[in-house]
Amino acid sequence: MATQAQTAGPGVLVTDDEESQRSGLAAMIRAWGYRVDTAADGQEALEKLTAAPFDVLVTDLNMPRMDGHELLRRLPDPAPAAIVLTAFGSIETALETVHDLGAFWFLEKPVQSAVLKVLLERAANQGRLQRDAETMQRELQYKGSLGELVGVCPAMQEVFSLLRQVAPSRAVVLVTGESGTGKELVARAIHRFSPRSSGPFVAINCAALPETLMESELFGHEKGAFTGALERRAGCFELANKGTLLLDELAEMPIGTQAKLLRVIEDSRVRRLGARQETEVDVRLIAATNRDPQAAVRDGRLREDLYYRLNVFEIKLPPLRERRGDLPTLTESLIAALNRKHTTRVTSVAADVADELTRHSWPGNVRELRNVLERAVILAGEGTIFRTHLPPGFGGAANAAAEPTVEPGAVRLRVGTTVDEAEKALIMATLAETKNNKTRAADILGISLKTLFNKLKEYGAATQAEGV
Repeated sequence: MATQAQTAGPGVLVTDDEESQRSGLAAMIRAWGYRVDTAADGQEALEKLTAAPFDVLVTDLNMPRMDGHELLRRLPDPAPAAIVLTAFGSIETALETVHDLGAFWFLEKPVQSAVLKVLLERAANQGRLQRDAETMQRELQYKGSLGELVGVCPAMQEVFSLLRQVAPSRAVVLVTGESGTGKELVARAIHRFSPRSSGPFVAINCAALPETLMESELFGHEKGAFTGALERRAGCFELANKGTLLLDELAEMPIGTQAKLLRVIEDSRVRRLGARQETEVDVRLIAATNRDPQAAVRDGRLREDLYYRLNVFEIKLPPLRERRGDLPTLTESLIAALNRKHTTRVTSVAADVADELTRHSWPGNVRELRNVLERAVILAGEGTIFRTHLPPGFGGAANAAAEPTVEPGAVRLRVGTTVDEAEKALIMATLAETKNNKTRAADILGISLKTLFNKLKEYGAATQAEGV
């Protein structure tokens, strides 16, 4: 489980040529937890906005040197959300400013603190989202990365596009992909670029906890709720309140717990074990699994109603073997991160090492690549990574393409073949052996005819019942 630290408060620039108004507003806004700076006119404000980002600009309209109208026209990109202050009788002008110059809203002087506080919260949220969107776009355009995710291939660019669209929303996200492809990194990127980024990020691995502890970890418990419950404890939903909760390896969660989870999702309320009352929670939920979720439903590992409740927005991560073009970028990014971790100074990989990395089947995906590079970086220390720095046995025949080989009456598997690939090869070889008699093939495989047809549908094979 991990929780993201709180970030600094939103930044507000107060601009007014009257010193008493300026300092009074600044003190009040600062007391609400914002970072506040001040400017005496539009020219000074523009200089400060150009030097550092602010989430909100609170500005008067009538000022010397540069007035509020000109300031709004010349705001740097990305522009902060602007709240315009206006004297009595200038409301029509303020409305025109909001409409024509894109200000967030206006307030009539003297300012009512309660109204300003509400407007600041909304404007700060809008300003930060706009700035984060710009940051996200720059990362995608110039670095081929998003947060800790790296990729320039079309499949990863599609993932980045989906992230950019779903992050600002409240939608539940289902992240699928093989182990080691970076599902938690996707969840963290969604959290980072969402309105909840200043709240906690909590992750729980549903496969790592025994069934007896799962509900306590998720929902919490009261003192004395069960043997060993020596004190009250909040669960992950309460810890993630106003933030994001990642349920990793969801298909490994016990079916009974899944039913209780479904109710929490629908009601936004949790009841600690042993408690009489429920607690309301506000959590953005992200689920992840390395299984095919539809297959998990068919196999009875995942409740169908829970699957459809969670599958609002699916992001599927490609395995590393399908994005080999990303290996140079990934390798460079990982080496830079590992240099920071181990205070090493590795700068490159030898040409034959790069070839070996490209040829490897990477059954463990990006996680395996990171482990291989971490060992190499530690051994090399500085300069170039050579073959001697790679793990024993890495390369050669063991690292040839891991696709299974179908031979008459047999299927030969290489190290690195995934379970799904092995299953597909076995089914197709059995069908070939039975001359496409699906009933006979299902009997030999020990599965139902319906399951066989579902598998063939997944593989894109013809499902006509030839030979049945």
